[in-house]
Amino acid sequence: MADITTNLIHHPYQPPSGFAAPQPGVFKASTVFFPNVAAMRQFEWKDKSAYTYGLHGTPTTYTLEERLGTLEGGTQCLLVPSGLAAIATVNLALLRSGDEVLIPDNAYGPSKALAEGELAHWGIRHRYFDPMDPADLAAKISPQTRLVWLEAAGSVTLEFPDLCAQVRLCKAAGVTCALDNTWGAGLAFKPFDLQPGQLSPLAVDISVHALTKYPSGGGDVLMGSVITTDQRLHMQLKLCHMRLGLGVAANDAESVLRALPSLSLRYRQHDESTRTLAHWCQQRDEFAQVLHPALPQSPGHAQWQALCGTGLGAAAGLFSVIFKPDYSQAQVDAFCDALQLFKIGYSWGGPMSLVMPYQLDTMRSKWPAHLERGTLVRFSIGLESAADLQNDLLQALQQVV
Repeated sequence: MADITTNLIHHPYQPPSGFAAPQPGVFKASTVFFPNVAAMRQFEWKDKSAYTYGLHGTPTTYTLEERLGTLEGGTQCLLVPSGLAAIATVNLALLRSGDEVLIPDNAYGPSKALAEGELAHWGIRHRYFDPMDPADLAAKISPQTRLVWLEAAGSVTLEFPDLCAQVRLCKAAGVTCALDNTWGAGLAFKPFDLQPGQLSPLAVDISVHALTKYPSGGGDVLMGSVITTDQRLHMQLKLCHMRLGLGVAANDAESVLRALPSLSLRYRQHDESTRTLAHWCQQRDEFAQVLHPALPQSPGHAQWQALCGTGLGAAAGLFSVIFKPDYSQAQVDAFCDALQLFKIGYSWGGPMSLVMPYQLDTMRSKWPAHLERGTLVRFSIGLESAADLQNDLLQALQQVV
């Protein structure tokens, strides 16, 4: 008779098949068993027809990939440990020494840091373009340009670009374009069908998404995705993904799968509360400018309305304010410290509202003409009562006036 430890490891019992429940099963594995040597040599993970090693997929991660592809309108999806890892994977898969990548000047800060650091060290050139001026992008696309990053809306300042014009420029130049679609979340617009109803869809080549934000919804998961509709491009990305050894934890995948059914409900609530607070801030004398794509005065409002503005449109849960120059950095910091419901922290898309002051002059190559001078503060609106959040803003403002 075998030792008890051996019996516990090699126990013959197998649960009956056919179990079904609202949530998919969670499969944790590094090692995956093959029934025989022939299967080991024949099984293929690249097309998801089988399993070979946990890093290359399990039923849990395959399920999440397929649902995310449906969310954004793509056909192929890769999971990575964070939104920044998604950006890095695209850069590493597509760029070589001597190539050039173009990045909007209002892009996610760590994306710019990656270009200025590792990409530059590897001989990959980068340039920043004005996201609100398609002509500037057109002028900067060169024979060395291999990749153009797009972002809608822009990070922190939330300008909304003419995304369709930017994509057309990239297509005309034969340059791959990748969109950071974290703000839109697959709900505000469809990155692979920017003009629904057209015979030939206008689409980005790649959509990356920080699942850390809205798809997770809990502020407790780090994960990203890279989605495409081009099988050749997907395989180029997938092989780089494999060589980098990127993977996600089964329980993290479970958390995102659990949250996806409520995604559109949560996004709508974030959106509604954010509009209420942004409109209220517009009436306050402390602010020189309120930045939110659904506000007519916000940079790029017309572009937002054209792409996302069916009915009330979708505008996510972020807005920023620029304090009038009369307020010092110390006063703005004191305002952030005085907030009770808003916690000081990065990220967004979770249940709790966040606030973060930024020094914009250190984040841009030059101060944009469409932005007022002053200290910028970004708010991420959670799922609390908009009335309670408004009262919190009011009491904090009263302390710094």
